[in-house]
Amino acid sequence: MTSSNSNSKRVAKNTLLLYMRMFFTMGVSLFTSRIVLNTLGVEDYGLYNVVGGIVVLLAFLNGAMSSATQRYLNVALGKNDQNELNKIIRNALCLHLVVALIIIFVAETFGLYFVNTFMNIPEPRMEIANWVYQFSIFSFVASVISVPFTASIIAHEKMSAFAWMAIFDVSAKLAIVFSLTFIEYDKLFIYALLLFIQSCITQYIYFMYCRRNFEECRIKEFSIDKSLLKKMTSFSSWSIVGSLGYLIHTQGIAIVINVFFGVSVNAAQGISNQVNGIVKQFVSNFLMAFNPQVVKTYAAGELTEMHKLILRGCKVACLMVAFFVVPLILEAPTILKLWLGFVPNYAVIFVRLILLLTLFDAFTGLLASAKGATGDIKSYQIVLTTIGLTHLPLVWICFKLGWEPYWAQIVYLFIIIALQIVRIWFVCNAVKLSIIYFYKEVILRCSIVILSATILPLYMHFALPNCTLSSMAVCATSVILLILFSLGIGFNKNEREHLIKIITNKIKRKHNGSQINC
Repeated sequence: MTSSNSNSKRVAKNTLLLYMRMFFTMGVSLFTSRIVLNTLGVEDYGLYNVVGGIVVLLAFLNGAMSSATQRYLNVALGKNDQNELNKIIRNALCLHLVVALIIIFVAETFGLYFVNTFMNIPEPRMEIANWVYQFSIFSFVASVISVPFTASIIAHEKMSAFAWMAIFDVSAKLAIVFSLTFIEYDKLFIYALLLFIQSCITQYIYFMYCRRNFEECRIKEFSIDKSLLKKMTSFSSWSIVGSLGYLIHTQGIAIVINVFFGVSVNAAQGISNQVNGIVKQFVSNFLMAFNPQVVKTYAAGELTEMHKLILRGCKVACLMVAFFVVPLILEAPTILKLWLGFVPNYAVIFVRLILLLTLFDAFTGLLASAKGATGDIKSYQIVLTTIGLTHLPLVWICFKLGWEPYWAQIVYLFIIIALQIVRIWFVCNAVKLSIIYFYKEVILRCSIVILSATILPLYMHFALPNCTLSSMAVCATSVILLILFSLGIGFNKNEREHLIKIITNKIKRKHNGSQINC
């Protein structure tokens, strides 16, 4: 019981820190996006998104390696084994250096050839596109090498460090964007150059923080444990396979859209990705606080506690996403107009569809971490990737038939439903959690909450006049109804009592503190 309370308090504290970080970064990012779009223009904005996206095609290598490092660090911390932590960091750094070299080789050969041969880029901007590509490559390489250190911060649950670094990161980007207004030289070139410099500085700060605070990051000798390296490589390789589906859905489809429709539609997709990124950051902050606890409870053999974390985490993550997604989907035209001033073609439909996909994905937000905790991900990743890989050929066929670019998202909606069914089956069986109970507690409860809370705002959206005040009323109504239905239907009796207890204790503590001050 004490362990459970301690875990809950730690998760709550880390979640609060991450949300403080998120609200600051969200506000600055929204403001920055508007200035970037207006300063660069639609074509250069789309160009930056699609060319930078070629490098992000390689990001799945980075993400897969990161998940492996974090998983092994969490297990070692769960066992309180400092010697194992030292070995994991050394081997992870070796692994990431190799990955960085692979990325440079692939990006400077096949990637560079693809950019100059197949991409739909206006001829006068080809030279600048190549510069943007080079800056993007080396920004990404810097982040790859620093992954073992950022994984250490997450594993040690030092979320305050992430909060402060995020504030520095977005503040630096805001300064970069403002500087563009005073520069006469090519703004896209300067923007990419300054982002590269800022990325290198950020990764260096992460490195220095970890060296100062975590013993395992003070690497004195560079020795390799072949057995551990083999295990980490094996885990990473299957994580790479699993990342291919997501990779195709994001950057692969962006390239296909570029080939068929050009950089102006990429600009609309870039806007939708920006909005979706903010919503995903909101839920990822929450899951980031839960993930280490899920792995540690599994490593300690506390499956009952792990089940509670999974159910609570998936449920709250889904409802949190709904707070953003429902009002944004309903009032996307007005919100985008207020935010951007000028709304590119297809931006509204792209935003609505990608947010709907994110809502579907949030139902199982914590299951990937739970499956990773078991260490056995081979068959899981093969099946999910096979399903995900159908996206690209299906979209290519749709575009060949002359269908609109937003069909890329509609096709993926059906794919993601299949992915969720398979993911639930695999993970629940792996961690001995009842599949029926998961559907009842997470899928059914959250679906009832979201559908019930959408009816009135949907009616208001069509009944009220098209103006900013009406949009505010629709958004406010949807959020209030989501809160009420979440408390009444979304949470079970024990969770409601637990939530009330936390709030009551905080009020009592605040009241007692004010009495002492008096």
